[in-house]
Amino acid sequence: MLIKLIVGLGNYGCKYDGTRHNLGSYYVNLLAKRYKLSFVKKKQFSSLVGKFVIFNNLIHLLIPTTYMNLSGEAVAAMSSFYNFLPANILIVHDELDLMPGIIKLKFGGSHAGHNGLKNIINKLGCNQFYRLRIGIGRPKHNSEIVNFVLSKPPFNEKQTIHNILNKVINYTEYVVNKNIIQVMNKLHSNIIN
Repeated sequence: MLIKLIVGLGNYGCKYDGTRHNLGSYYVNLLAKRYKLSFVKKKQFSSLVGKFVIFNNLIHLLIPTTYMNLSGEAVAAMSSFYNFLPANILIVHDELDLMPGIIKLKFGGSHAGHNGLKNIINKLGCNQFYRLRIGIGRPKHNSEIVNFVLSKPPFNEKQTIHNILNKVINYTEYVVNKNIIQVMNKLHSNIIN
């Protein structure tokens, strides 16, 4: 199954730039920069959208302009318009259960309390899409999670995350060209170079 849509999750607006919860949208922005793309604001999708071609495959990029917990509205609107199946979609998001510098790719699974994923699963009616999970680690206490994800990581963590994201972007063409299992194996064995 080909990836046709890559979605970067985050909260829209300048005050959220650089926060842990916005790493999905940060990744998609890095991807757009790599392929020299610009985004257009599309009201019908409540998103910033772009597109590019890799190996004759047209890939759409989407960054919802809603709050995180309403991300599913944008994903469902674009999926419906272009007739994308959930398995054609890669959602990029922050992950509390992975340490900074660790990235995992998976298919399906629960939302694990992530409000963006929860809304996407609700709006699509299933969880059968790909996820690129960017590790941010966990705060010491669960009561601190909201403040933690809405804050900026310290400089050393930010650099670690930025460096691994730049490396993972090199594998985008493999992901969209049906070599998802190969990329999963590399990510999960931490041999991205």
